[in-house]
Amino acid sequence: MRPACRIRIGRNRNFWDLSVDVTDAAAVGQAVQTAQQAAPLRVAVACAGVCPSQRIVSSKGIHDAGLFASTVNVNLVGSFHVLAAAAEQMANNEPLDDDGQRGAVVLTSSVAAFEGQVGQAVYSASKGGVYSLVLTAARDLASKGVRVNGIASGIVDTPMMAGIDEKFRTELESRVQFPKRLAQTQEFAALVSTLIDSDHLNGETVRLDGGLRMPPR
Repeated sequence: MRPACRIRIGRNRNFWDLSVDVTDAAAVGQAVQTAQQAAPLRVAVACAGVCPSQRIVSSKGIHDAGLFASTVNVNLVGSFHVLAAAAEQMANNEPLDDDGQRGAVVLTSSVAAFEGQVGQAVYSASKGGVYSLVLTAARDLASKGVRVNGIASGIVDTPMMAGIDEKFRTELESRVQFPKRLAQTQEFAALVSTLIDSDHLNGETVRLDGGLRMPPR
């Protein structure tokens, strides 16, 4: 389970995409260095993740230990690799303003960090780890002029959701308070922009869920 993270490098409205295994610290570091060579790295968004489902104890036995470890490695350790590599490069940037700001990082948590459902033990644990990382990282990197925030997303209409049947989609949408639909990727991007542009937002994780509170099942 080693999903690729697409790193998009932009300069003067030109973009290049790199495919990187987020569980490989050296590969992530090299990709981030490539980004820094194209232009001073000011923003990094870590959003690669996987969402397996397995109960801690079921008729098939206990939760697969390898699946637990690999999921944490992607969702939590992978996020840390992106954070650390990006922050290292940002720390060498010239400050953008009198406050000494050099860059901003956004990590992706989930509402499952707070309201994990049956079968989401490892997903919730990994995303809870991301949530806990945000404030500590913001404090740790303050002296470098790097801000760190997070997004705890609800159910977002990504390509991963395209395979679900209409009945299940309707059920998911019914759980959202308002508006009663899945979040759009553009709304995720808009929140990322807000977290980047608002200089005094730091160490904060914002829920993007339409008021959704997940039930046990």
